[in-house]
Amino acid sequence: MESDLAISALGALAQGTRLDVFRLLVRHEPVGMAAGEIARRLEVPQNTMSAHLGILARAGLLRSERQSRSIIYRADLERLRDLTVFLVKDCCAGSPDVCAPLVAELTPCC
Repeated sequence: MESDLAISALGALAQGTRLDVFRLLVRHEPVGMAAGEIARRLEVPQNTMSAHLGILARAGLLRSERQSRSIIYRADLERLRDLTVFLVKDCCAGSPDVCAPLVAELTPCC
């Protein structure tokens, strides 16, 4: 991942509602959620939610698909993986034990 893509993704996530949206969608993978349901769950007006979803989608963090009259949003887990790897790729500087706590923390979730 290039720095400009990472900056775009991190910028999109650097707002409370958008971070909540992304985390909600990660929990609902691989099915995803309709935009209206996301707005209801997070108690955000639909027009405001639409703007947040657009920002996340332009940053490459969400994928969307029209199903009948709804748009279903899904977290792009590959982009999340790329962003995570970008952030921690050089964390151990040749000493894997430095990153062991991070790896241990991530392992149970998967």
